[in-house]
Amino acid sequence: MLQFKTMFTRERKYIFYLLAVYVLGWGFTSYQSIFLGLILGTSLSLFNLWLLVKKIDQFGNVMEKGGKMRSLGMMSRMAAAIFAVMLAMEYPEYIHPISVVIGLMTAYIVIMIDSILQLFHSQK
Repeated sequence: MLQFKTMFTRERKYIFYLLAVYVLGWGFTSYQSIFLGLILGTSLSLFNLWLLVKKIDQFGNVMEKGGKMRSLGMMSRMAAAIFAVMLAMEYPEYIHPISVVIGLMTAYIVIMIDSILQLFHSQK
């Protein structure tokens, strides 16, 4: 589990760096709706990643004790994504809907890139 938490800490740091870049883009460019959509989507993506890590930690504890767990919280993560898209559809002049969807996928892209980087570092 320690390796898993270390991986989450690293990925959270990468997502915070991306969010900082998005905030700078929102503040200093004329593409404010696109960057606001990326900020919203990426923030909820980070929240979903945190929920998943929390549920996996609970799952590991339950499995150590030999119990059963109902789910890993898919409905709450989907509800957060639906909320973000609904918000973007309600206010398209402020929040770009496509960039919200791209932002929602950010955590998964960061996970893949981090895994590839760790694979290359472990082979050296």
